[in-house]
Amino acid sequence: MKIFGNDTLRAIDKITIERDGVSSIELVERAAEAITNEIMSRWRANKKVSVFAGPGNNGADALAVSRMLIEQGYTPEIYLFNIGGNHLSKECAECRDKLREMDYENLFEVIDNFSLPALGEEHLVIDGLFGSGLKNALEGGFKILVRYINESKATIVSIDVPSGLHGEWNPSSINRDIIHANLTLSIQLPRLAFLFKENAELVGEWKVLDIGLNAEAIKNAPTDYYLIEKNDIRQAIRRRQPYASKADCGSALVVAGSYGMMGAAVLSAKGALRSGVGKVTIHSARCGYSVLQTSVPEALFDADRHDIISTNIIPAREYDAIAVGPGMGTNEATIKAFEDFLKRADKPVILDADALNCIAMRPALLNYIPTDSILTPHAGEFDRIFGVHNTDESRLQKAIDKAKRYGIIIVLKGRYTSIVRRDGKIYFNSSGNAALATAGSGDVLTGLMAGIMAQGYAPEIASLVAVYIHGVAGELASDEHGIFGVTAGDIAQNVGRAIKMTLTV
Repeated sequence: MKIFGNDTLRAIDKITIERDGVSSIELVERAAEAITNEIMSRWRANKKVSVFAGPGNNGADALAVSRMLIEQGYTPEIYLFNIGGNHLSKECAECRDKLREMDYENLFEVIDNFSLPALGEEHLVIDGLFGSGLKNALEGGFKILVRYINESKATIVSIDVPSGLHGEWNPSSINRDIIHANLTLSIQLPRLAFLFKENAELVGEWKVLDIGLNAEAIKNAPTDYYLIEKNDIRQAIRRRQPYASKADCGSALVVAGSYGMMGAAVLSAKGALRSGVGKVTIHSARCGYSVLQTSVPEALFDADRHDIISTNIIPAREYDAIAVGPGMGTNEATIKAFEDFLKRADKPVILDADALNCIAMRPALLNYIPTDSILTPHAGEFDRIFGVHNTDESRLQKAIDKAKRYGIIIVLKGRYTSIVRRDGKIYFNSSGNAALATAGSGDVLTGLMAGIMAQGYAPEIASLVAVYIHGVAGELASDEHGIFGVTAGDIAQNVGRAIKMTLTV
């Protein structure tokens, strides 16, 4: 699914009007019908409803929703803000006039002074003050109103985006001056701002409502931002041929584990083995031999010459994919071995966990990473390498810059893990839930990604497939164990089922 900026969305609206023979007010009516149906599916007609409509088309949507709710037996109090008079958009004025024709007594048009209505936790507030086209931060009376609504403890439904939130970037926003929605109903497509952690308390639950904008216009409109969905991954995964042998399915090497951290190697091995790869080899300190051979007998073990750390990680043979880092440690000898490995690497590799920590300790190692390699940091690991960031938004912008500069793929792990490519394309993952927030989850992802890449997938595809499948595996594990009860081993155990489910139409 594509994610567009405001200018592109307006262009798609215009194309829909021109090519499909619909008017702008018809688009308002389509949006209002979808929003009204969603509200009716969640709240009964006896719910106290207060609607706040701004002067633009976001307000037009809110007024049209109000009219449809009235027709269904709801009795909303409607506040239309037309400060100074004659500032309504054409569509907003038309929706107001339709309400006036109903002789509905609870429509209040605010032109000058406004007394704040009584709101409490029993109320449902429909926020239609300002949509994603808002240019500046809220000021004056609107800022006071937004703060009052937030403090009322009412349930809030925002149309398109919470008022005060920009649809894309919000580098200097103040959260208390933005509506804190419980539910955001986005029109046709999601907004970039929905995918950043710092906006979660503003957006709440979000849902996309299809209003039938021109499909060809959406298909042809350019964008750098995408939301990965099941169908995308189903099309990307190649089916296993009936006469395939393990030699046809690739070989993966994972450099992982050290004394006291062999669990990371075990989890990475399990993630790789469930990916469909033909062979998996773990390179680790000698002390891991018994652990790996007992815990994951399907994996081969390549022992380092050192007993408790890795000191020589240059492969003795060719592998189709190599991942380095989980539980590897950051001993000085290990860092030196890692540097030697990078200097000799001649194809993309996957770097995670302690490989990233080694880079943080020696930033010059960034210059030796092969083109199209995949780095899989969580926020802390990313900040250790590239500097501290206070928001997901600023972190993503830095990742875009660094991916281009070093010619790499950066997988920024989080609720909506972002895969940042060196060509500037960014893919956000839609699968997964909070069950993935458990120790070792990233080790499983690293092994899974190595196993997929070893099967002949290009790094940019392997990263997308692995992240999505990992998320589905977490969902399946939580179905069995609950959000709180999932372990990384449960995630690894469900990788095969996750692939099967993704391939199912």
